[in-house]
Amino acid sequence: MARGPWGVCIPLGRLLLLLLLLLSLAQGAPRAWSQDDFHSDICATCHEHATCLKRERMSICICKYGFVGNGRTHCIDKDECQFGASVVCGNHTSCHNTPGGFYCICLEGYRATNNNKTFIPNDGTYCTDIDECEVSSRCRYGGRCVNTRGSYECYCMDGYLPKGGPVPFHPTRDATLCTEIDCGTPPEIPGGYIIGNYTSRLGSQVHYACKEGFFSDSQDTVSSCTAMGTWDSPKLNCQEIDCGRPPEVQHAILEGNHSSRLGSVAHYVCLEGFESPGGKITSVCTEKGTWRASASSCSGDDLLEDDGIFNISIFNEVCLKLNRHSRKVGSEQVYQFKVLGRRRYLNTFYHATSFNFTTREQTAVVCLDLYPATDYTVNVTLLGSPEWPSVQTTVTTVPAVQQTISNISIFNETCLRWRSMKTADIEEMYLVHIWGQRWYQKGFAQEMIFNITASSQTPETCLDLSPGTNYSVSIQALSSKLPVVISLTTQITEPPLPEVDFFTVHGGPLPRLRLRKATEKNGPISSYQVLVLPLALQSTFACDSEEAASFFSKASEASGYVTAELLAKDIPDDALEISIGDRLYYGKYYNAPLKTGHDYCIILRITSEWNEVRRSACAVWAHVKGSSLTLSLPQVLGVGLGSVAVVIVLASLSFSAV
Repeated sequence: MARGPWGVCIPLGRLLLLLLLLLSLAQGAPRAWSQDDFHSDICATCHEHATCLKRERMSICICKYGFVGNGRTHCIDKDECQFGASVVCGNHTSCHNTPGGFYCICLEGYRATNNNKTFIPNDGTYCTDIDECEVSSRCRYGGRCVNTRGSYECYCMDGYLPKGGPVPFHPTRDATLCTEIDCGTPPEIPGGYIIGNYTSRLGSQVHYACKEGFFSDSQDTVSSCTAMGTWDSPKLNCQEIDCGRPPEVQHAILEGNHSSRLGSVAHYVCLEGFESPGGKITSVCTEKGTWRASASSCSGDDLLEDDGIFNISIFNEVCLKLNRHSRKVGSEQVYQFKVLGRRRYLNTFYHATSFNFTTREQTAVVCLDLYPATDYTVNVTLLGSPEWPSVQTTVTTVPAVQQTISNISIFNETCLRWRSMKTADIEEMYLVHIWGQRWYQKGFAQEMIFNITASSQTPETCLDLSPGTNYSVSIQALSSKLPVVISLTTQITEPPLPEVDFFTVHGGPLPRLRLRKATEKNGPISSYQVLVLPLALQSTFACDSEEAASFFSKASEASGYVTAELLAKDIPDDALEISIGDRLYYGKYYNAPLKTGHDYCIILRITSEWNEVRRSACAVWAHVKGSSLTLSLPQVLGVGLGSVAVVIVLASLSFSAV
């Protein structure tokens, strides 16, 4: 309603008609006005993104769908995507606003159920996962595809190993290739051999057997090619058969030389006055490493007459066996020995000796004390009657076995040098056997066996040894019967970098430090320390420095301090959590609260100590800017980066070894 010139209330619609009438009269175009003219003029004032709605005798401007406003002066685009893609479009989507509307697109790895690129979810359309593994050879040769939500992962099939990149891998970004497993040549077994043919592919088996003259207590004779591309270590242990000394036979003695290897035969001779009715007495070395007893034995009487006849046989190079033809059992006989030695290459050398030997045995054994590399004449006479003859024999001794290795020394910690007694320019082969153990790591054992061929009189070899290990090294020249054995100890190196989750904290409380146990692959780990430094000192901190003191020292505020120390034996296998500033003692160090408003760098240090050598490895755990004393409900602004100790050490922490 509007008031007229005299205060009379006039309806607004009529007032507008009156004004239009006056305007038309003023323009000189008198005509009759209708209600449609009124509606038409109202609709002309609607916004470009509005529609005119006529209701009875009124017209209204309303913003179109997708716009909001009064319909006349403004209609602003409504951003449907402001509520989030998952609310507007559904899961796994991205929402895109348009003037007066919007549309949805599925994220990579998903497709719309209406098979269109874009959609508006008013018809029930949603995004479903694409199974990329439907495409054959998605993961290259030897690869196996595993579908995941929105993507896929590649692994190597059985019989293949990943090389050149991570696992699982993605062929569009990783260089990983699956190569067919090839275990190569099977391991050799000393004293053993491989039966039949074999392949080196996964699952292939090699069967072993012991060579003739060897035996094994273990029946496990198979080595398999494993999924790691290596052969299982066969448990077959072939040992050379050695039956030892033959058994004694009553009233008999051993005759001639014999060995104790498989198939060796020991021959026995009955003493004078005894005989073997069953034939020859023998004992055979069997595959079980024992002698098989003879079925024959010696039997007889002591009524034979002594005729003074005997003969000599030589065994073990310097031993003589005197065999009597016949004599009265139990009678005593005396043999006289005259020994004369001479060396052909040394005219001035002579060795002469004589002695008597008394025995009651029919067969006597005498071993002479002779010089090596010498020709001897031995004259033996049976004393008792002038008619009994003498027997003469010759003995030639071989040169003494010399050790061909001397003056062995260690240099550069893992390298060996020795003096060879061989003539220069003559090749010699050396067998090297290495056995390593660690007192602090019971399951550790390292064994290596290899050959070296050298013509130098001062051979050298450098060994690939593990740090922090005690080794026994045996070197034997093939021209020598005895090896030279030395002990060698390698020093420890830096322990593995601590595995910590890095955080940056601004003004809020600290999260709990999760301390993981490190492996002792480079030496025994002695302790774990948590250090608090002013943030400005991070670039100058030396990991091997021992200057950091406790919180109560005078220099702690300026140069930092150790806030916790734990011995390696007190760290559980899974993990241990520590709250920085919990006012507790860890070892001898007080875990003091951080001062409010200060900037700190918190470092985890792992230390190894052995043989008076100390090595350390450090990683930054957290940057604290404007620290707070609050210890609960962490407000971490930085995102944990996983195990990024290596990145932190290399990129932002200048640790210098002392």
